[in-house]
Amino acid sequence: MRFLLLILAVLGVTASSLALREHYRTYGDSPCSINDRWDCGVVNHSPYAVRFGVPVATIGIAGYLLMAVLAFLRSYRLLLVPTFAGLAFSIYLANIEANVLGVWCIYCVISLGIISLMSLLTLGTVVSQLVRKTSPA
Repeated sequence: MRFLLLILAVLGVTASSLALREHYRTYGDSPCSINDRWDCGVVNHSPYAVRFGVPVATIGIAGYLLMAVLAFLRSYRLLLVPTFAGLAFSIYLANIEANVLGVWCIYCVISLGIISLMSLLTLGTVVSQLVRKTSPA
């Protein structure tokens, strides 16, 4: 499980890095501007793309790096905290994309998929460990 979570964390860092690149790219120059509903430039230049003066994508990169370290150390119970915090934040951001901006960022959707999968895998691993620990031999 450790290596699967590490691969997902690396993919998360990649998606977040691409979103960060869009944040600093000149507006209107986005390669992922597909149509009126899918435009990373609009999302990453919105006021919602920054929290406490830090780009949201930077927070994502830091979060995925923390998750990679915890997965590498096999600290699955501790890994539940950042994965579910990241999932909650990603759902919040997806709500903003859907209901406030009306535009989606492909990198953000990919990141949402990655953090969702990491959350499910981590939860499954922790539950599996608990069941094995409490079942009679």
